[in-house]
Order: sequence, then structure tokens, then C-alpha cells
Amino acid sequence: MSDSKPRKTLSCILISLLITLVIGFVWFYVSLPALNFHNTSFYSFVLVLLLVYILVFMIALGVERSDKEAYTGGGRLREYFAFAKQQCKAVLIIVIALLAVLVVGQILSAPLLRASAYHNLLEVNTGDFAEDIDEVSFNEIPMLDESSARRLGDRKLGELSDMVSQFEVSYDYTQINYQGRPVRVAALEYGDFFKWIINTKEGLPAYITVDMVTQEAQVVRLSSMDSGGMRYSPSEYFNRDLLRTLRFRYPTFMFSSPHLELDEDGQPWWVCPRETRTIGLFGGSDIIGAVLLNACTGEHTYYDVADIPTWVDRVYTATLITQQYDYYGTYVQGFINSLIGQKNVTVTTEDFNYLAMNDDVYMYTGITSVSSDQSNIGFLLSNQRTKETTYYAAPGAIERSAMESAQGVVQDLGYESTFPLLLNISGQPTYFMSLKDSSDLVKMYAMVNVSQYQIVGTGSTVATCESDYIAKLQQNNISTNSDGPTVDPTSVSGTIAEIRSAVLDGNSWYYIRLEGSETFYGIAASTDQRVVILNVGDSVSLQVNPEDSGTILNAYGISTEEATTAEPEPAAPPEPEDADSVETPEE
Repeated sequence: MSDSKPRKTLSCILISLLITLVIGFVWFYVSLPALNFHNTSFYSFVLVLLLVYILVFMIALGVERSDKEAYTGGGRLREYFAFAKQQCKAVLIIVIALLAVLVVGQILSAPLLRASAYHNLLEVNTGDFAEDIDEVSFNEIPMLDESSARRLGDRKLGELSDMVSQFEVSYDYTQINYQGRPVRVAALEYGDFFKWIINTKEGLPAYITVDMVTQEAQVVRLSSMDSGGMRYSPSEYFNRDLLRTLRFRYPTFMFSSPHLELDEDGQPWWVCPRETRTIGLFGGSDIIGAVLLNACTGEHTYYDVADIPTWVDRVYTATLITQQYDYYGTYVQGFINSLIGQKNVTVTTEDFNYLAMNDDVYMYTGITSVSSDQSNIGFLLSNQRTKETTYYAAPGAIERSAMESAQGVVQDLGYESTFPLLLNISGQPTYFMSLKDSSDLVKMYAMVNVSQYQIVGTGSTVATCESDYIAKLQQNNISTNSDGPTVDPTSVSGTIAEIRSAVLDGNSWYYIRLEGSETFYGIAASTDQRVVILNVGDSVSLQVNPEDSGTILNAYGISTEEATTAEPEPAAPPEPEDADSVETPEE
């Protein structure tokens, strides 16, 4: 070998380092791995760079050697590889060490060895549903699911000619509490790269809100705010891309999926939860804080979980909470029991929903035995800002069974049910769901009793749905604490002199006049299906509200029992709009 070998070797090292650094910067800029030992992507990033260095060094060494043409000989080729191996020995040791850390870290983080630690990731309290969960007023109940909100938002943007050609609505509609209302909010996105070039200077000009109660979509223009348009978002390119902005400001932070929220002034902020690993090196994902980044100005602040502002509604994702409960319920008696015997093993059901309470957003999901998929044993409510989680024992049907039960009541209309919310209706755990047509528009509502899912109330409004549901509860002798219909309505008996029918707000109503009376008693077919087979001349006893005034009174069912003296005060049924809407059925 020549005397210039050390100098040539040094030049090969420098060239290899330079090329590796360039490749590393480009890769880091594109893939944005967190520089954190708890992040497996960090190890992949470093390992690939080390292998790139070795490859580039060997190529550079071969180019630098003046006698490289002799490498085709077996002896010189072995000498070349032996020298390259000696020069890269330190790098190879680092590669082996990193691989060993990955393997050992995965083993030490496995539930097989740390089942109790996984069980303790989530602290679960036990509560009484009727006492802890207040009855929600109608203006706080979300009437839409995310797909319906998405359709309304897209349609609203389509009405604005100055935006629809340049922007699209993000697929993510975050449910938040905004000024005391359940609202879903979504950012706009650039239509494509060329539209980004045209509009990036001003940023995204608006965001979309959908009121989950009134079902009203609104485009909120940011031009009225001092901060102007949204200049930081996932649809930006280069340095204003949201994840890239976070990575260069917080290179060691591991982030969960950022989402858009609004402060009380309507200013858009990206809430970016910070993840950590609490079990071993790679296990036990949890949230320890969040970065709040102003979507318009780029202003950013990191908060620990305990210090996050109260207007923020979502820090812990529903996916993380359900995952932690599955660990909690699966490893309740250790790892072996989770596989063999499975005593007391419980898991969450297949989906979840959100409930607004006390100016916070709670994640709701059912809890079922691991060996059963037909019934729930209880429910979980978890505050998405604090992760305060409570379990409520309430045996009953799983959500899918309740959805099918509600769809069965309106099967002639072909409506499909949304995934239900869990509400307190008259002290009863109740599934509430919207019924949508083929256009994804909400047409009716349904309430299904959790413990007896054959009890279904429906209505074209939430108020009529609740009234129908409470009446069904009373017919099945289920106690309620409602101020509505009481258990023993007054009974009016007689022979049917006249019966008419009408379809009002999608519900079939029958109006019955008894002999010797000028009053019609209205009863919905959904309240008591026996009304559809009544004819003139039949003797009936109707449960009615005697305190209603007018020519039409409300009836809650058909009974053969003797009349009682109770005087309930339910709301009266809708009056027929005009004479043409009332038909006399054929006898």
C-alpha cells in the first residue's frame, strides 16, 4: 500500500460523512422522526444512516485507491474488504448495539412481562349513572354524526363561489364545545399544489363549523380577525406544514395526531398532544402535555396536562382511551388469565361516540365481556381533557343491537341509524341515535332502552321522540323520574264512533272519537301498534291526559283496565294541519 493511505482514508471518511449528512437531512425533512429513544422510528432513522455511511465509505474507498484495478484479484479484494471492515468497525458496533436495544426494549415492554403495568395505565372509577349523569337539555344533544356533519360542511363550502374552486374541506371534523354548544369544526385545505402556490401568501381564508344541534353549517371567514388566514396546517408545504413546524421547534417530542379547536373568541388553534412511553422503552403510550399552535400566526406554547387551558376539549384521543381500557380490562388478573380462563376479562365495544357535559367533551363506549358480543355489562365515560374515567354498570344490549332495533321500527322508510349516544332519560340509561335517509340527512330520532332494547321511542323531533319513549317505558312498568307522563293516566272507555288517520312529521297518527263525545283522542302508531287494527264499533279504553284543552287530546295507549283518577300532564300530539291531511280509513 502507498504512504498516502491515511490521507486517502481520511478523505473517504469526510466524503462519506458529508454525503450521509445530506441524505440524513433530506430524509429527516421528509419523514420527520422524533429524536427520542422511546420512538422506534428514531432507531430506524439512525440505522439507515449508519448503513448509508458504510456503503458510501466503501464506494469512496474503492474510488480513492490507485490500485483499484487490482481488486479483481481474489487476494487484493479480500484485503480491500478487510481494510474497509477495520475502518467501519466502530460504526458496525453502533449498528449492532442499536439493534440489541430495539430487541431488548421490545421484550421489556411486552405485556407478557409487564401485565400489571399495562392494567394500571388507566385509573377507572365506578359511578352511579342516574346520580352522576344529569339529563341533558335538547340544545346540548348532538343530532348528527361525523359523516352527516361532513356532508353539510362540504355542501356549505360548495355554495361559496369564491372558495369552492380553490379549497376543499378537511376530512377531519373535530367535535368540541364552543360557546356552550356541541360543534364540529374543520379546516380548509388547498385544492392542489398549484392552488397552494396561488393562495399560500394569504393562507387558508376560513374554517367550517357545524352546529350539532341545529344542523347549521357556517363558513367562518378569518379576514375579520386581526391574525388573518390560517398559515399553518397539514395541507401546507415546506416549512409551514404543521408537522414540520412542530418537529423543528420540538425535535424530541413525540406527537399524537393534531386536531383543530377554537378558543372562545373563535381563533383557530392546533392542539398537538405530546406522547410518551411509560412501560419499558416502547410500551404504555400516554399523553403528558400538548403544544397549542395558533393556526394563523404560528404562535406556540407547550403545556403540561395539568396546565392546559379549559377551553381545550380534546387532549387524550378516544383511540388511546379505548386502548388503555382494553389493557385495564384484559390484564385485570394477569397475562395468563387473559389467554386461559379469561376470568373477569372485559373490553370496549367496537366503536365510540362523544357526549358534551359540563363544558367538556366525554368519550363514551360500551364495555362487554371478552367472551360475549351480544350484550354490554356497562359503559365508560372519559373526559378527553383530563382522562378522568368512570365506569357505570348497566347491563343491556350492545350498541349494534340497539341500532338494529331502532331501524326495525322504521324499516318501511329505509332509514339507517347513527352510532348511539348514551343519555340519561328519566333516570334510565338510554341510547339516543339519529335516523338518516340514503342522502345521509337526519329525518327522525330514536331512543332505545339499554336494558330492554325492544323498548324504542321515535319521533321527528327530539321532544316527540322523548315523549314517545317515556310513554313506552311506562307501558312496560319501568319507573321514571320525568315531569312528563305519569304511570297511571286517566282511562276513557267507550265505543268507537269515528276513526281517522294522518301522517304528521313522518309518524302515523290515529284520531279516535267515542260515541257520545265530540273529542278526538290522538295516538301514534309508534306508541301502541294495536291502534292500526281498530275499527268503528270496537269497544276500547284509552289512557289519556284529561287536562289538555281543545278538540284533540293525547292518548298513550290502549287498555282494557278500568279508568283511574290520575291526571298526568304530557304534551298534546300535533293537530292535523288541515282537513285534506286527514283520511277516513276504509272499514
